[in-house]
Amino acid sequence: MDPHLLRTYVTVARLASFSEAARELGYTQSAVSQHIAALEQDLGAALLTRRPVTPTAAGERLLEHAGPVLLRLEAARADVVRMAAAPAHGLTLATSPTALVPAALAALPPAGVTLRVLARDEVPAAVAAGTADLGLVDGLAAPSDPLRLPDVAPLTTYGVAEEPVCVLLPAAHPLARRTGLRLGDLADARWLDAPDTALPLPQLRAANGGHGFRPALRYDGTDVRLLTVLAAAGHGLALLPRSAATGVPGAVAVPVTGPRVVHRTELVHAGAPSGAAGALVEALSTRA
Repeated sequence: MDPHLLRTYVTVARLASFSEAARELGYTQSAVSQHIAALEQDLGAALLTRRPVTPTAAGERLLEHAGPVLLRLEAARADVVRMAAAPAHGLTLATSPTALVPAALAALPPAGVTLRVLARDEVPAAVAAGTADLGLVDGLAAPSDPLRLPDVAPLTTYGVAEEPVCVLLPAAHPLARRTGLRLGDLADARWLDAPDTALPLPQLRAANGGHGFRPALRYDGTDVRLLTVLAAAGHGLALLPRSAATGVPGAVAVPVTGPRVVHRTELVHAGAPSGAAGALVEALSTRA
């Protein structure tokens, strides 16, 4: 498939409009229609209904493949550009909200850094596509176990930090005076579903045999402070690294005593970073 046609199709499907897709891509509406027709002819299947503009069953299946395919192409281009370009003096670091650990902060250059706070799954994609030189991503893992990251491109990872995890409870919660809690005992509690800020509920379910941890409130954001305010106000529990959970007004951080899990942070990069990015990789891999 021609990737230009595929990109046009994804844009039309996302915007549900040929004219809006033409405006975003810088094409005429006629050119967009020709792209879609050519792709449908190539595949031998109708991909979109026209009134309204929605994907057919075949189109939905193509969308499942299209995102990873286009990202892989962007990653290949970025990888070649990185090898051919002169070393950059600056550094763009993508990080999930709770992944910027003290070791990484201490190793950052004194100037020339651009910090991008992204959703967890977006960090490896940003590094693969070349919009970030390096990434810091975090998650729940057994001690010393690597994180399971999205397979977006050939990437190198280093574990840079591990710390205990705590359940953040309102100060008046019946379990707030406990010295430790098992995740299994909280499977039926009300939880904050904040996949890009707290440790994601699917990871909690996996650590608990695949069940429990029903969401009470969904938070689609990356502001850790707002998440802790929601937990302190009683809108749901949250599992956070100890450093993010302690000292929250109106809330108590109770350590998780079972199963044995930690908050793990990993550095992600592609190819052989140079300049400021290479120096940060060397500093953090040496510490690890």
